[in-house]
Amino acid sequence: MTKLASLRSALCGATALAAFTLPTVAQEISILSGYPEMTPFYERVAESMKGDYPNLTVNVEPITLREHERRVALGLSSGLEGASVIELSTSTAGRYVQAGLMPAAPADISEFVSDPANFGQFFVDAASYDDTVYGVPLFRGQGALFYNTRMFAEAGLEGAPKTMDEYTDYAEKLTQRDENGNPVVSGWSLRLSGGSQGIAEKWWLILFNHGGTLIDEVSPGKWRAGYANEAGVKALGQYLDNIYDKKTVTIEMPSDAEAFEREQTAMFIRESWVIGDIAAKAPDLEYATAPLPVGSIALPVNLYVAGDGSTEDMQAAWDFAKAANEPENLVWLLENVGWLPNRTGVDFSSVTDEIEAFSAFVDYPEDYTFFTVPSIAVIEDLQTRLAAKLTEAFANPAMQGDDAAIMAFLESAAEETNAILKREGLLAE
Repeated sequence: MTKLASLRSALCGATALAAFTLPTVAQEISILSGYPEMTPFYERVAESMKGDYPNLTVNVEPITLREHERRVALGLSSGLEGASVIELSTSTAGRYVQAGLMPAAPADISEFVSDPANFGQFFVDAASYDDTVYGVPLFRGQGALFYNTRMFAEAGLEGAPKTMDEYTDYAEKLTQRDENGNPVVSGWSLRLSGGSQGIAEKWWLILFNHGGTLIDEVSPGKWRAGYANEAGVKALGQYLDNIYDKKTVTIEMPSDAEAFEREQTAMFIRESWVIGDIAAKAPDLEYATAPLPVGSIALPVNLYVAGDGSTEDMQAAWDFAKAANEPENLVWLLENVGWLPNRTGVDFSSVTDEIEAFSAFVDYPEDYTFFTVPSIAVIEDLQTRLAAKLTEAFANPAMQGDDAAIMAFLESAAEETNAILKREGLLAE
């Protein structure tokens, strides 16, 4: 071998050794979540990426939903450091997308989301704006009735109520009272306080099953309040009847999932995550689920990516959002957390065969309908203001049984709703 050839051979060997021994650049991304129960899922996704990203640090940062929304608002307006995967509902993300504060998805992610084999058009639209993909669909909130089967049997009730009128009839029979006739176990837990816009959202669900809606899209991009009508009177009247006439519930009583798990209420309407919560906190609870009379809200939650991270970190963040949709991760999500994955073509039978409660969320009637919160910038303000008014109405016994007073209240609330829409140029004339 010539000296030149030997030198070349030595240099090549040294170069190869250097390439082999140089450390891979460390990467870091943050997962900003408003659902603390999702933490183990995101940790599982991070672990599943170790093969492709051995030096990736994933910081999962869960806080309560309202705090998360404030964190995102501040971060996107002032600038997020590093690469962040942001978990947001479509309605909340819409304002940031339309304001140019959220970057569009890269081509490979856009193709993944837009593929009909991966997601139905409803979820593609929910993650897009102006035909451009900005997020990766992940899970949805979808309502159904949870009911205590032991309490139903003791009350002589077979199966779930099938009409909204039956909901009140069942609630009256299910309520447990003290010696003075005051309810100590509510027949039907209603959202009467706390949670600001959540009050309006839960009332919207009852309104929808009475044939109404919170706002109507009269023409493309133009809206009007849709509840100052017969459906609105029935929905608000049902709340007031249960509080003041039938006395099946009070504003002060324990409510929601915690009350159901402690058998302090016989039935309530909530999303599928409660199934996992019951398994963890009240595994011996005797309960079942059922679809609602007409249909349910469906609130898609997507993963978005934003921040000033390096190109490599931003790509890792997008890859995390995609990895979250791997079938084995989604099956784990459904079984262990209870949120409903949005991806199609995934076999969930291993879960639904074992946990029957999921059947109400996946085996609903053919004519079952869904609605969602529209992705308009003022929707949270609109709902928060309506929630404040509804809270006052729930505390006003004088309105119970007075349809004229209820209608007057709804017309006044609708005026404020329409004023908000007009202020933003969204009101249909």
